[in-house]
Amino acid sequence: MMKSIFQKLKKIFLILFIGQLVYIITLRWVDPPITTTQIGSLIDGYSLKRDYVSLEEISPYARLAVIASEDQLFTDHNGLDWKSIEKAISHNKKKSKRIRGASTISQQAAKNVFLWQGRSWIRKGLEVYFTFMIELVWGKERILEVYLNVAEMGKGVFGIEAASQHYFKKSAKKLTMKEAAMIASCLPNPKKYVVNPPSLYVQRRYPWVMQQMRNLDGDVKIEKLLQVKSEPRKR
Repeated sequence: MMKSIFQKLKKIFLILFIGQLVYIITLRWVDPPITTTQIGSLIDGYSLKRDYVSLEEISPYARLAVIASEDQLFTDHNGLDWKSIEKAISHNKKKSKRIRGASTISQQAAKNVFLWQGRSWIRKGLEVYFTFMIELVWGKERILEVYLNVAEMGKGVFGIEAASQHYFKKSAKKLTMKEAAMIASCLPNPKKYVVNPPSLYVQRRYPWVMQQMRNLDGDVKIEKLLQVKSEPRKR
């Protein structure tokens, strides 16, 4: 009987593994239908504003702003920034009440698309797995594109296009450097930090983001992401 149960569990595991692998590959070209964070937003009573757009429909300033704000080594690492992780662990040991994260854009994209919010070790372990897989299957351009489309950028506002329309009444393609930096500044806590009119945190942070954007000017790998043109995705 135990052998029969084991065989059934093995079959279920195999089906689930193949299913998630097919889903990951499919999302290389097709946009995620919905995420757990978006579902959570609806449950919390917020609206769901989103409008997926291709990378070429997003201002190069917006692409650069999230890299400058969230993950300046995005084009160099394989999904995990080990130095930042070590620093975060060291900081969290000293100041356990003020937890510091070290998630890369790749990790955030993986979490937003496949997982749920939280800090459990199980979720973190799954996050590492999905991060590795999307780095392998999607590549940097697609990861950045998906992140910019699914990241929460305000209460019930998901993705750069919805954020641009919500805060500045224009398409993401027309965002200025300052506007892009302001949106990127809210990413640490988009429900708390207001973009427009800017909350105190955003007022203080967006000039720093703009300076980091200038500092990254000329980076060959990042420049490729800013100049890339992609075909509109299936929706």
